[in-house]
Amino acid sequence: MQKKKVLVVDDSALMRKILTTLLSLDPSIDVVGSAIDPFDARAKIKQLQPDVLTLDVEMPGMNGLAFLDNLMRLRPMPVVMVSTLTSQGAPVTLKALELGAFDFIAKPTDKSIQSLGLFGDELCCKVKLACSANLRLMREPLTTLLTSRDVQEDRLIAIGASTGGTEALRELLTPLVPPFPPIVVTQHIPKHFSGAFAKRLNEHCRLTVIEVTSEEVIKQDHVYIAPGDCHLKVQRSGRGYTCQLFDGPAVNRHKPSVDVLFDSVAKVYGDKAIGVMLTGMGKDGAEGLLAMRDAGALTIAQDEASSVVWGMPGAAVRLGAAMDIVSLSNIAPTLATLVERNIANVKRTAHDSI
Repeated sequence: MQKKKVLVVDDSALMRKILTTLLSLDPSIDVVGSAIDPFDARAKIKQLQPDVLTLDVEMPGMNGLAFLDNLMRLRPMPVVMVSTLTSQGAPVTLKALELGAFDFIAKPTDKSIQSLGLFGDELCCKVKLACSANLRLMREPLTTLLTSRDVQEDRLIAIGASTGGTEALRELLTPLVPPFPPIVVTQHIPKHFSGAFAKRLNEHCRLTVIEVTSEEVIKQDHVYIAPGDCHLKVQRSGRGYTCQLFDGPAVNRHKPSVDVLFDSVAKVYGDKAIGVMLTGMGKDGAEGLLAMRDAGALTIAQDEASSVVWGMPGAAVRLGAAMDIVSLSNIAPTLATLVERNIANVKRTAHDSI
């Protein structure tokens, strides 16, 4: 098996050593070199021909974002951003994903052996996945604005996503305009990043996007994002519905978990819901999407060609949880159509297409 060649780019000598040491523990990874800044990295990319970069977000001279922008225009390749786990670093990291970075990992704040070991496992996993994943295509969001002229009461759209999901969600949500049914989202993301992520989506979208920080009444024309350190559920409350936070253990190693959200939607909304599984690694949400389908909901999985990683949607498809498999660019128009049509007719059409 040919090893994956990695170039480590970081202005900190200590961080370069940590990253190199941890990556070298994986027998399928070959750290071919390190660079202290983007100018050094540019020369070593030409010399060493790495398969993937790890790139520090903030560096002197030319910062990581400027270098990434140039790299994706001139020599696109998989890049894993190494970010500080702070609310201040979140917008910069999210911008890196917009520019085409495959994924990011937060620098460890705890230098204990156990914490470094967990960090190293996640780093190696993301680096190897980046080498085999679909390179991010820089897509412009749909220019056609999609609205639902006749919003049905008690309708809800639930979306789950992980790796590649921050940009997939931006593309999906940007064309949607009021009136539109409420949308609840669980995206695997660190706690310091979810607020900035919701704010960034709100700046791009015509629907109102908020991070759920306490009990929220679910309203039309709103998108509710799960916080990065808590599960999100939906619940019946009187004559309406609310978003509830649940501080329980991780599910499928994730908190928030897509399965937790989808399971609650299946129980509370039943056949009034639509479930969407977007790009992401692992299988979180596959069982929950199946529960939604069994409860009568319409269920959609993003197709492999448009997914950065077809782990979560692929798991849902293999489980029989998805009634339809749709490319990312077609999910928003599909939702706009589904929320207006008679649900019985939609179900019959979806079953016939399988």
